[in-house]
Amino acid sequence: MSAVSHSPSADAILACEGLSKHFGGIRAFTDVAFQARRGEVTAVIGDNGAGKSTLIRCLVGVHVPDAGEIFFDGRLHPFANPDEARKAGIETVHQNLALIDELTVAQNLFLNREIVHRIGPLALLDRKAMKQQARAMLSRLSINMPSVSQRVRRLSGGQRQAISICRAAGSGAKLVVMDEPTAALGVQETANVEALIRRLREQAVSVILVSHNFDQVRRLSDQIWVMRAGRMVATVRSSETTGNELVALVTGAA
Repeated sequence: MSAVSHSPSADAILACEGLSKHFGGIRAFTDVAFQARRGEVTAVIGDNGAGKSTLIRCLVGVHVPDAGEIFFDGRLHPFANPDEARKAGIETVHQNLALIDELTVAQNLFLNREIVHRIGPLALLDRKAMKQQARAMLSRLSINMPSVSQRVRRLSGGQRQAISICRAAGSGAKLVVMDEPTAALGVQETANVEALIRRLREQAVSVILVSHNFDQVRRLSDQIWVMRAGRMVATVRSSETTGNELVALVTGAA
């Protein structure tokens, strides 16, 4: 276990220094330093109310922090909104998935970035190209899907999560942020999503994983950061820690 550094390393894809966020009189977190290395899976753990989800939302532009600096890909890069983060190369997979049930798999994969062909002043959806590229995106991550023409409402929770992750990775993202990606899934669907996260790492896509599942973060991550009561209290390499140590760090017993 090491002390929390206040200086981003050269291999950090995303980092922050002195980050703080308050909502009125409520302190979400204070003076947080954090960094995620390129090509690794970085986990953030902590009890409910520790501030981890709010921290992630500040890092990807959902909230604007009250103080501190954010660095992405080697540059000082505060994001005013999620669109700015997305354009820079950060995609976020939220707990609510943000999929539209009545659209097909292909339509959801290209939501807000549809492929069009122009005829004079008209822009028409190129449905054939979207289906072809959707199949290629799913194949690249070894995701089995009955059909890219199937409506999302007919899919299982694990299949829906896979589409969300595929959409994030398929956009050419340098970093994919996942907030509790397996919280509502069964054992087999959880295993499928975990395999998908490993494939992202194999393809050199950096991942930040927020999870309450300590066994999961030790299986999947390279580095674990621990938040407690609105502060970042420790960071440790996953291969050098145990479940009991993580519990002690989260509860303050360590």
